[in-house]
Amino acid sequence: MKGREPEAGKALTVWKERLGKLFQRYKYALLVAAAGVVLMALPALGGGETREESHRQSVQEVEFGTEELEGRLEEALSQMDGVGQARVVLTLRGGPTQVLAQDTQHEVREDQNQSSQTTVVISRGSGTEEPVVLQQLSPQYQGALVVCSGGDDPGVRLRVVEAVAALTGLGADKISVSKGK
Repeated sequence: MKGREPEAGKALTVWKERLGKLFQRYKYALLVAAAGVVLMALPALGGGETREESHRQSVQEVEFGTEELEGRLEEALSQMDGVGQARVVLTLRGGPTQVLAQDTQHEVREDQNQSSQTTVVISRGSGTEEPVVLQQLSPQYQGALVVCSGGDDPGVRLRVVEAVAALTGLGADKISVSKGK
């Protein structure tokens, strides 16, 4: 038994050296593989996004988009001759909408016609599914109010109405221009 202990120690040392050399040779491949395992585990750890959180995000995006457009309009109108400082308020008729892909099946039996529609979804792994979006429609504006220091001049009012109509798609009857302080 005593003769085998030094041999076992030598064998262990040899294995340690071999493993060390293998690790040195393949350390980058092992690092990439470990990173891949961590990235694959992330969706499972996060639990995914609920529909309510997704809806909240889309509402925030609409509000941000409207505020951003109002700011850009204010900046552009203020640069126009005779307008002065401008303040713009836009109202929405409806937010952005999505046209989803639908799978339609028609069934004809004797005197009855039956059809059913289901939304096409894509599986994203980890048990999450997303609908297939065919088209993203922009929000529709209901009206616009522009308050500017040059709002009492008919020429300025016309140019402001034309500019807002061109950028929002609103008709002249949906845009109000008023003189500000």
